[in-house]
Amino acid sequence: MTRFLVRLADVAYRRRGRMVLAWIAALVVLIGVGSSLAGEYDADYNTPGSESKAASELTEKRFDGYSGQEIYVVWKDEAGARSPAAREGVNAFLAEAKKVDHVAEETPIRISRDGTIGSTTLPLTVPGWDVPKEDGEKLIAAAEEHSGDGLQIKLGGDPIYQAQSQSTPEGIGFLAAAVVLLIAFGSIVAAGLPLAIALVGLGISSGGLILLLANVVDVPDWTTAVSGLIGIGVGIDYALLVLTRFRTAMKQGKDRHDAVVEAVTTAGRSVVIAGGTVVIAVLGLLLTGLPYMYGVAIAASLAVLVVMLAAISLLPALLSYLGPRVDRLRLPFLGRTLKAEGDGESPAARWSHAVQRRPWAAAIVATAVLLALAAPALGMRLGFPDAGNDPPDTMTRQAYDLNAEGFGPGTNGPLVIAAELPGRGAKAEVDSFVKRLRSEPGVAFVAQPRINAEGDAALLTVIPSGSPQDQETEELVGRLREDVVPETLGAAGITAHIGGVTAALEDQSEYITDRMPVFIAGVVGLSFVLLLVAFRSPLISLKAAVMNLLSVGAAYGVMTLVAKGGAVGKLIGIDHEVPVAPFMPVMMFAILFGLSMDYEVFLVSRIREEYLKHGDTRRAVADGLAKTARVITAAAAIMVVVFLAFLAAPDVFLKLFGIGLATAIFLDATLVRMVLVPAVMQLLGNRNWWIPDWLERLLPRIDVERVATAEGRP
Repeated sequence: MTRFLVRLADVAYRRRGRMVLAWIAALVVLIGVGSSLAGEYDADYNTPGSESKAASELTEKRFDGYSGQEIYVVWKDEAGARSPAAREGVNAFLAEAKKVDHVAEETPIRISRDGTIGSTTLPLTVPGWDVPKEDGEKLIAAAEEHSGDGLQIKLGGDPIYQAQSQSTPEGIGFLAAAVVLLIAFGSIVAAGLPLAIALVGLGISSGGLILLLANVVDVPDWTTAVSGLIGIGVGIDYALLVLTRFRTAMKQGKDRHDAVVEAVTTAGRSVVIAGGTVVIAVLGLLLTGLPYMYGVAIAASLAVLVVMLAAISLLPALLSYLGPRVDRLRLPFLGRTLKAEGDGESPAARWSHAVQRRPWAAAIVATAVLLALAAPALGMRLGFPDAGNDPPDTMTRQAYDLNAEGFGPGTNGPLVIAAELPGRGAKAEVDSFVKRLRSEPGVAFVAQPRINAEGDAALLTVIPSGSPQDQETEELVGRLREDVVPETLGAAGITAHIGGVTAALEDQSEYITDRMPVFIAGVVGLSFVLLLVAFRSPLISLKAAVMNLLSVGAAYGVMTLVAKGGAVGKLIGIDHEVPVAPFMPVMMFAILFGLSMDYEVFLVSRIREEYLKHGDTRRAVADGLAKTARVITAAAAIMVVVFLAFLAAPDVFLKLFGIGLATAIFLDATLVRMVLVPAVMQLLGNRNWWIPDWLERLLPRIDVERVATAEGRP
């Protein structure tokens, strides 16, 4: 690797103009091609092999393509939901709605007991997430057009949710990172370089590659927010590391060429290893077996790869132009944190020596704090937040509230039971089953069963008493599947499947929970192997894996605590308990495990470099911590503010996602890197660098410490 990085640094210096032009050309071309050949954001949220998927397939096959999903239509008029004016407005809306693709004839209308609220549904011939955003926008426009004069028409369902204008948090994260960089460097030029790298990476990945990727695999519409913020965060971090090493080399009297080569062959090597670890961790999402996760994994990996390459090629070319002018346009009173590397007398070095004097106490206290923070995760409830968690000004939330007011919260998440009948004579068994359902605890309403024209299938709509995200609804689905359906329809020889959006989300929660051990083992195992190859130390690699698991566990605990609502949840706009979306722990684990490895690589690479100079582990740990503390602190601060930008998103799952990621990065850069790492490495002593001879011979060699200088000058 050293030889390759030396050549790359040399090319970046000698051909800096061509390098910059090549990146600009790539940016322009990929954005242009991505815009003209952009695929549609799409995702199949069905769980492979699940009962809800079987119900959906049976429904589509036997009921003229009905997908089992619908758009909820609810209206309110104080003069009465059946008043002439209300009927005229609603009928006009329904006539217009049925002209939209994939929308079928409305179901029978229900009226609330007080007569002011009416509701119906518009069955969909495709899953809600497959309805184009433009069609959802047409339905919203039609509902708003026919509302007025005391009549409110509100819509709910996936197509409406997707069509609502939603802000993206990338801009807020970028601005927050810019502020941290200005405080750290105190120079507009120095602060602008990492931002430029992140912008180029964001443009190439989100503006080009991810749009093209949507033609090949399912890519959810929220992928750009996740991959964009990850790309901004790691792009700035990687550029920050290379830039700091370049400035240090320049301050030591090296010329531009040697400073560029040193930065790329030391910090750049750490960037490659750290970036590779993040990519491996994120690609671990492929192990979930969920189709929509494939697009998220590949998109986030592309974002990381682009900024990683930019940090070791584009940035060195820009530094070759700037040289000592990298600190131009200084701002007063700022820039003290990254002026120079620490030495043996720096605060970070003194802190390390204090930790190393009492390693057992430091390790035990830090581990206890992390375990205490992780404890609430034992009570994490997986599930999908429903429209009742949407912002109050959104149509989906208003429809949810009206439905709950008129017919109970369960109206917002009906269960659909699809049954295969042996013949028309089975209608008696279906009617008996409906009677049993209506007496079940947790069931608010059961519609009259629909029998298809052939008489070989029945469809029942069940309205639970609780909302889609309530624990009692989850228990109802389990009871119907395990007891009620087998005891009634099953005993009569009728095969039935419970589906609908609520049941589908329950299936996905269970599916992900079952796959988590395989996923975690795969990500941890691959990351362990990469670190083993990089540092040639089984104990360092194992230590990194265990510490990362501790920080991720603590993040899960804090996220669970926030999801409970209460005083802590209200701080980010969650005023009542919500479940944690089941894909979030998986995504968080992949992202955090990779990002945590970044700081491990940054720190241990420098400790290893210092150890090779004098062979003293105690001194190497203190010096390595002193020389990386400032850059890791600045990098972590950037990551924290970038991920806190998720709090500005309207979606509850993105808010929880942001608080979990920010918590983990903060803990990783403080308790883990500043306490656990020096304490554990002190306890291990020379065993840090132990490796069996047979393993040493087996592993390929990647020099992660040696500094190289290219031969020759222009």
